[in-house]
Amino acid sequence: MLLANKVALITGGAGLNGLGFATARLMAEHGARVVIMDLEAANPAAAAAQLGEGHLGVVASVTDKAQVERAVAQALEKFGRIDVLVNNAGITQPRKTVDITGADYDAVLDVSLRGTLLASQAVIPAMERQGSGSIICISSVSAQRGGGILGGPHYSAAKAGVLGLARAMARELAGAGIRVNSITPGLIGTDIIKGKLDDERKAEIAESIPLGRLGHPKDIAGACVFLASDLSAYCTGVTLDVNGGMLIH
Repeated sequence: MLLANKVALITGGAGLNGLGFATARLMAEHGARVVIMDLEAANPAAAAAQLGEGHLGVVASVTDKAQVERAVAQALEKFGRIDVLVNNAGITQPRKTVDITGADYDAVLDVSLRGTLLASQAVIPAMERQGSGSIICISSVSAQRGGGILGGPHYSAAKAGVLGLARAMARELAGAGIRVNSITPGLIGTDIIKGKLDDERKAEIAESIPLGRLGHPKDIAGACVFLASDLSAYCTGVTLDVNGGMLIH
């Protein structure tokens, strides 16, 4: 198994139809002990229980430094180490540039960008003590192509910021044995698009994608397992496109 004896913490991972939970499930199948961090309303403990015995759900908002540090401390108390962090938590809003309010901007940037920073800050000391670790940051194709299908410009900005943050951390932390990489998903069939695109629009989008379909959560999960495992031991600062060819650059 690719992740035997490893502990993986996944933010925003409690939604059973989301990227985070798909990643949690695949990492558990590959031998990892998984910690799912999410809001109380999302019930991360129940999501962790879905994975079987030996996993943990912890409550925290990634926008709150104290909550994140407390959740990471819970994970370390139970498992003694954290080998993998998946910065998955994020929100999107369909806004045009002139319609973005201060509250909109703060909400999107806080979860995707500040949340990535705070979760990374919380796990880095433990990874430094271990002399190893893998941090995986979930960005978006919208950061690269200048806008997505659902998210507004502030979402693109947040996800572009994630790429810059990840690359800077990769350069800084490499000497400590910590790898930092990013994944840029295309349009993935999760709850984030539920009710926002009808079947006709989905079919139109699929026709524009070289591989001929929208992505599945398991497509991102597989990329996360690769970046978490020793198969990617010489990869850091990488941006891994998982978009079916939606953007080839």
